[in-house]
Amino acid sequence: MTNTNENSKTHSARSQEPGSSRLIFSMAIAGFISGIIIISIYILTFDTIKENKARELREAVFKVLPNVSTMQKLHFSEDDSGADNKKLMVVKADGMDDEMMFAGYDQQGKFIGYAIQGKGPGFQDTIHVLFGYLSSRKNITGMEILDSRETPGLGDKIFKDMDFVGEFINLPMVKNIKAVKKGKKSKDNEIDAITGATISSKAVVRIINKAFNKWSPRLPQQGNEPVLAKTVVTKESGER
Repeated sequence: MTNTNENSKTHSARSQEPGSSRLIFSMAIAGFISGIIIISIYILTFDTIKENKARELREAVFKVLPNVSTMQKLHFSEDDSGADNKKLMVVKADGMDDEMMFAGYDQQGKFIGYAIQGKGPGFQDTIHVLFGYLSSRKNITGMEILDSRETPGLGDKIFKDMDFVGEFINLPMVKNIKAVKKGKKSKDNEIDAITGATISSKAVVRIINKAFNKWSPRLPQQGNEPVLAKTVVTKESGER
């Protein structure tokens, strides 16, 4: 009799357990709802994220180009002649791509210099760099890290260590920059690598060299820089 009751209870418990198809259906519904929530949050925050990115980029341009009060975005593309003739063109398009850079101007609209972007692998992930360049003096005026996921406490010193960031202020760019062991630099084109973050330090230098070598042949001769357009981005209030 006892065995019969136990068997009956076991059978009853098993009959109350949800079937595999029901579990799969429940998981699918839960996944679908979660997906809708994630997409909804992304849509609701997309414009805010986009605006923040644009603001951070604008602020970075003014940081790496001292004495600049206005800027405009340039794109290396074909001109209106229809010929296969690419040059720097003033654009108002949102976002950034690898063929874009910035030109900076003073309050009188006089050209000051370029802000050039570059990307490349670091120790952990891709590093996105922006640096200012004065073609008249052939030197770099500053460097900002736009995006980095380098190791906290080590690799992230490429933007937290102000001594390292300061190495790129008024740095001659006649030839490629070289990162050397701290305290060992002896030439104008050398910078001190960060102790404990040598790979990340050298990655920044490599990215800048690559970006400069890409853009340098594209820059117009001195005196032929892009003219400031009517619609520009100001330091104080953005686009006007």
